[in-house]
Amino acid sequence: MKASGTVFKFGDNVDTDVIIPARYLNSSDPAELAAHCMEDIDKDFVKKVHKGDIIVADKNFGCGSSREHAPIAIKAAGVSCVIAETFARIFYRNAINIGLPIIECAEASRDIEDGDKVEIDFDSGIIRNLTKNKEYKGQAFPEFMQKLIAAGGLVNYINNK
Repeated sequence: MKASGTVFKFGDNVDTDVIIPARYLNSSDPAELAAHCMEDIDKDFVKKVHKGDIIVADKNFGCGSSREHAPIAIKAAGVSCVIAETFARIFYRNAINIGLPIIECAEASRDIEDGDKVEIDFDSGIIRNLTKNKEYKGQAFPEFMQKLIAAGGLVNYINNK
């Protein structure tokens, strides 16, 4: 499995209330959540993001609430992967559960900049910054997690069994 796209860069402690503001949590419709994704940190994010684009952040991405709305909003907005130095544990689990690929890689999160073109190979964990012609070694996804993501998340994976 691979992903590639343009990077949207964010800093430390991007919490779930910034990813999807609490005022929109009365909906669980992915399209509705996507329409408001990241709007409190970048009001034009949903106008600029294209299918396949990538979010890169620093430490503790996804801290805050335990709801799955945040990774659903990111995935439904078209983001193909989130790369961060570290993720909040509950966000990490929720992302895998809904089929949003995420990779921890400190070097990539520090070096990749907003607007860079990036390609990720989930089998090897290799992240290629095509803009800077650099390569980083992230954590490869175990085969089981790749199957969950390919199925579109845990529920789809179980239903397909």
